[in-house]
Amino acid sequence: MQRPAMFSISPPLCRARRSAAAIASAAALCAGVGILGVPAGSVAAQESRIGFVNTERVLRESNPAKASQQKLEQEFSKREKSIQDSATKLKELTGKLERDAAVMPEAERVKRQREAAELERDIQRRQREFREDLNQRRNEELAGVVERANRVIRQIAEAEKFDIIFQEAVYASPRIDITDKVLRALNAAPAAAR
Repeated sequence: MQRPAMFSISPPLCRARRSAAAIASAAALCAGVGILGVPAGSVAAQESRIGFVNTERVLRESNPAKASQQKLEQEFSKREKSIQDSATKLKELTGKLERDAAVMPEAERVKRQREAAELERDIQRRQREFREDLNQRRNEELAGVVERANRVIRQIAEAEKFDIIFQEAVYASPRIDITDKVLRALNAAPAAAR
């Protein structure tokens, strides 16, 4: 069975084309140019510098992060104590109500139950507001710490000629971990720069 003429290539011509392609590839490689026109060996000659920073550790161990945490504790400690005092008062009130309910007149018992319910609602509202305010302030403080850490990371990257620095990874070799350098730089920064 014969093939149509448009698909027929003589075997010597196929071999010649393959040989020409092989010779051209070999010549290009010898000349230092890869098949895609990229200089051969350029990838190996341009070794990339990669770094990794453990952001969680920076937010836990750096002086600016610790200062932010202390600032938040001071800012919110009075409100937290006030809520705890109200919760203690509620516990005492409900305990007394349970003990004395059997001997208490109906009107007095209903009045104290209402007071306890109002106090409980007030405590829940204040706790919710406290958590919302604390979370908002914590996010603001953390954003400031992250911004300072990113500035330090950029400075280290530029000074030490890093090509890329990752802040999240499934795995990072200790060889590329620059978290200690970032912590030292952050901790050495004057308080005014923080």
